[in-house]
Parts: sequence; structure tokens; C-alpha cells
Amino acid sequence: MKTYSDAVNLLTSSAKFRISLGLERIFAILEILGNPQDRLNCIHVAGTNGKGSVCAILASILSYAGKKVGLYASPHIFKYTERIQINGIKISEQDFAQYIFEITKLADDNEIDLTEFEILTAVMFKYFADNNVDVVVLETGLGGRFDATNVIKKNICSVITHVDYDHTERLGDTLDKIAFEKAGIIKPNCPCFVIEGKEVYYDMTMKAGAPLEIIAPFCDTSSLALKGSYQQENLALALAVINQCFPEISKEQIENGLKNVKHSCRFQYIKDKNLIIDGAHNPNGIVSLKDSLDNIYPYEKRRFIFGCLKNKDYKKMLSILFNEGDEVYFYHFQHKNSAEIDQLKINCPIKSKELKNAEQINFLDGKLNIICGSFYMIAELVELFNIKI
Repeated sequence: MKTYSDAVNLLTSSAKFRISLGLERIFAILEILGNPQDRLNCIHVAGTNGKGSVCAILASILSYAGKKVGLYASPHIFKYTERIQINGIKISEQDFAQYIFEITKLADDNEIDLTEFEILTAVMFKYFADNNVDVVVLETGLGGRFDATNVIKKNICSVITHVDYDHTERLGDTLDKIAFEKAGIIKPNCPCFVIEGKEVYYDMTMKAGAPLEIIAPFCDTSSLALKGSYQQENLALALAVINQCFPEISKEQIENGLKNVKHSCRFQYIKDKNLIIDGAHNPNGIVSLKDSLDNIYPYEKRRFIFGCLKNKDYKKMLSILFNEGDEVYFYHFQHKNSAEIDQLKINCPIKSKELKNAEQINFLDGKLNIICGSFYMIAELVELFNIKI
């Protein structure tokens, strides 16, 4: 019998663990599956940073309003099952494996060469349709226009969070080009909520006959379980969607949803280690992290543990993040594209060290500890330091 471990091994194999943008393959497998995406009501969310938080906020509010909510998010921190949830309950490992092997067999039988993300997306659509969810909160993986999630014909609404430079080799080397790719999720006659008034959003919504809502990025986050100054924009977008698309949801249900949002490793504070874990992994994310640290912990001495992928603009990230006097450790994690320690050290503006073992860090010496730079690294460090998330 095929197990969850077998499914993970398949997904992470060199044949599947790759990026290949385009919709032909995902359309082909979904057609064989009976087009489950056509039976779902989706809120589609794209953007460079913040889309995961927006999705988490929306899913929590909708769940507390009594709706059966499917959440599709990426990347995962610990297990693939985190990516597919219904009302906060992750797909079981047994179901995950069953759907993975059912869909990959169909793909192989029909000579459809699916990527990891395409397999997961097909699993998600089939699983949510089989379980008759009321609403799917759907986060894009990469870009929008050619992202595997962009097979839905219509949506409840599109949401585009802040856009910045990331994945420029695939999405373009200007903000206008990147925004154009994100705006590919805009659907005819379906409202679109954005935080920035970019010309491409006006053009594409007008062409699609889609109402465009530009949301002021200011919001009281005191009720929100997620911390970090950057959550103002994310909360403003989520509340605009709720207020305009789900007017029947009460203020009390919204408040309960906000107080109980769960979104691990996004400016998450671990009290017993005086530690913040944040998934910031590009320059814009690092700016947001730095602003939050400066606003919330302006006087704390800081210790950073940082690692990132080699295709990220780590020179810029390192120039933004650190202050003179910070203690900096670099970590090389178990990913084939993990940046080399020597390259991080060369580009670091202040003195740094390599993190080799847990004994190097004393979490209780009075310094504020920060782990950041890559979602791929976090699970390793959580295990290394026995951190309770």
C-alpha cells in the first residue's frame, strides 16, 4: 500500500520537483477528473508578499461565520498536508497519499507530465469538490497568469497583495511586468481587490468588465492574532473582501475570526526562547520584517539566524536587515539551492558566523532572537533547537 512517505518521495523526485509554468497540463488532468474546479466557489489571491496572511485571515473569518472553507496555501513548513485544509483541519496523510497516487496514475496513463505543484493543485480541487466545501480560499503558487491555480473560469473575487521583485527570471524584471502576471487571475465580471493603484490593474479590470476596488492600506490590527506592522495591508484587503462579498457575516463573527487566525512562522513570537520566526525571503519581505522589529522591539539587542536560497537577492536582503552590533549567524540548510555560507558572509555588511550546532545559541541571554530568510530552512531549525510552534 502506498504511504504518505511514498507520496512525498514522488513529489520531491527530480521528475516532479520543478517549475514549469503553463496551463495545458493542469487543464488536461482536471478534464479527466471531471473538472472539479468548476464546482467550487473561489477567492483567488495573488501577490509577492502577504498573500498567505490574507488567505489565513479570510479562511478564519469565513470558518467562524459557519461556512465550510477550503484553504490552499504554499509553501508548507513541516508537512505537505498543511497546504490543503478544510476549516483548519489538514487533509489526512492517508487521503493525501490516495489522491496523489490516483492523480499521478491518471496523468501517467494519459502521458501528462505534471509538476509537483500541478499534482498538488489537482489534488486540492478534487479533494475540496469531493468534500463539498462552500468557499475555497485559493493562493497562487508563482505569478498568476500561468499559475496552475488559474484554471477557474470565474471567482467570488480576485485579490492582489503588494507586488515587488521576486522570481524575476520567470515573472519579468520590472514591477509592471510582475504586476501583469499577477493580474492574470482577474476574471470577467468578478470584482478585484488591490492595495496598489497600478495602471495594469485598471486596464485589465476594464477589459474584463470587473469592478476594481483599491483598498487603503490602513487598518486597526489590535484584534488580529497575527503580529507585524505589515499586517495592516493584509487585514485591510481581507476585511474589504468580507464586507463587500459576504455582507451577511456579523461583526462578532469577524472579531472571532481575527482573534483566532493561525498562520505559523509569520512574525511568530516564541516566548520561552524570546524568538521571532518569520518567513521573509525576498527584499520586500525583509523590509517589512525590519520595520516590524524597529516598531515593536526598538530597544532590544538582536541575534539573527539567516539562510536563504541562492537565487534570492540576498545581497540586498542582508544590506537591509542588520544594524551594527547585531549578532548574525548564517545557516546552510538541506536544500539543493541553499545559499553557501561563504557567499552570505562576503555580502554581509557586519561581522557574521556560521551556525553549526544548537549549542552556539543561548536563547535566554536577553537578546531578541530572529530566524528568517527562507521557509525551507525553518523546519530544520525548529527541530535543531526543539522549538514548540
